[in-house]
Amino acid sequence: MLHALDTALRPASVIVADKLTEHVLSELSPGMRLVSEAELAERYGVSRVTVREAVKMLAGRGLLDVGRGRRAIVRQPDGSVFGEFLSSLIKSDPRCLFDLIQVRRSLEIQSVTMAAQRASRAGITAAESALERMSAAAAELRDGEDGAEIRFHQADADFHEALALASGNRVLSYLFEGMALPLRESFYASRRGRALRGHSLEEMVTLHANILACVGAGDAKGAAEAMSKLIDDAERDIRAAYGTLAPS
Repeated sequence: MLHALDTALRPASVIVADKLTEHVLSELSPGMRLVSEAELAERYGVSRVTVREAVKMLAGRGLLDVGRGRRAIVRQPDGSVFGEFLSSLIKSDPRCLFDLIQVRRSLEIQSVTMAAQRASRAGITAAESALERMSAAAAELRDGEDGAEIRFHQADADFHEALALASGNRVLSYLFEGMALPLRESFYASRRGRALRGHSLEEMVTLHANILACVGAGDAKGAAEAMSKLIDDAERDIRAAYGTLAPS
């Protein structure tokens, strides 16, 4: 039952959504179904319409799958909602790309440091595969093949996600999964700036190869330094792409 003071301060649907979020995260597992709208309405002392609005909020947060004519199902957590949020920020204000660079600097250096210490052969193989695809797409782009730039940036995002997985840290893996879309958007901006600076994609592939070599050798310090160089290079590219929009 909701308190009158709570509902005076916030809409009932928001309060129910918060309570339902706590219930889903603490008591339910992915694949489980919620009880019926009628049962939820009785539990929280609200109308079924209010429950329906709250369930839609949880679906928007990526916690529930909602289909017509069936009860909502708890989703397997992923980073899609986080990624969509970051992408919307970048689209509304390209200067957020510089905020993303700052976040990447912290997360990616931590990611490769841990990967160098913990990476399995499978993790290294996944990163190697992504690097090979980057190299092939760079050559295709130089030859003017259709779709080569899309393939290059997808492989680039896969490379960073593979290193996050190789770190063995599930939170890092979740964050990089969520960052895949905004990362690709930042890569397009970086590519424009790189062209303006007169640098090639092959040089970028080499920077990635240096990171992977250090990770494969178990050289945590070298991997961190190599990643720092890559992030520095990406920041210079984005500054070149956006010029006066870049923060001083």
